[in-house]
Amino acid sequence: LLPFLPGINRAEAAAIGVTEVAPGVFVHQGKFADVNAENAGDISNQSFIVGADAVAVVDTGGSARIGKSLGEAIAVVTPLPIRYVVNTHMHPDHVFGNAAFKDGKAEFVAHHKMARGLSARAESYLTRNKEWMGDANFEGTEIVLPTKDVTDSLVLDLGGRTLTLQTRPTAHTDNDMTIVDSATSTMFLGDLAFARRVPTLDGSILGWLKVIETLKSETAARVVTGHGPPSMAMGEALLPMERYLSAIVRDVRAAIKDGKTISDATETAALSEKDSWLLFDDHHRRNVTAAFAELEWE
Repeated sequence: LLPFLPGINRAEAAAIGVTEVAPGVFVHQGKFADVNAENAGDISNQSFIVGADAVAVVDTGGSARIGKSLGEAIAVVTPLPIRYVVNTHMHPDHVFGNAAFKDGKAEFVAHHKMARGLSARAESYLTRNKEWMGDANFEGTEIVLPTKDVTDSLVLDLGGRTLTLQTRPTAHTDNDMTIVDSATSTMFLGDLAFARRVPTLDGSILGWLKVIETLKSETAARVVTGHGPPSMAMGEALLPMERYLSAIVRDVRAAIKDGKTISDATETAALSEKDSWLLFDDHHRRNVTAAFAELEWE
């Protein structure tokens, strides 16, 4: 174990649903579901890293209620203060829990494009998520924008370990960012990787495939995906994603060549992937529609 971690309450962490995937790196696994009243937005992975001096949080869940639960878990594991709240991208299931941390002294850190994107969608994000999870579950949830932007890369110091934040080109969104913990070689991918749950496209499918290719050349002892088990090997996380997105590109290009419509493509493209992903019927057609709109102008 790292020499500055003797005070961590590991037994209690496991009991409250937080898994230590590497020394001082803890992950709460979100549910494989869409946002609803039962889960209150707890559908994405939330993580925190404990240094000698402070804690950093990576993604906070889909409501103030979920963010509060994460904060309570952190307090059980360690008495150290939360210095940074880092968001991997702008989607509500990763950022709405920020509200639970806004009264502390933490800096909110994100890709330099996240504030613009989140502000533009704020009203629709708040309205839809409140409808999905209900007033009681949504109470206290609000948009908390970054206080520190990352334009390329940034190093955060927690004492005895550093986190390297790296912005990525447009892929899942136009504001994706990865985080690497120096002490354990753990990389947080956010929604650049989904495991088991079908990916959702809100950026560029070709850009996403390029980012996956870049990530495959990078080294990490383990990765934490935005949706999936608490930790995985890099290839285990990325290869199914690459296969799924490539199948969409291949089949949509074929449909365009044959003069078919978007509607036609949604009925046929990448259906070979159907049995490999949870929530496929809920999100796959939207992915194909977005890919068609991008690829028809190649």
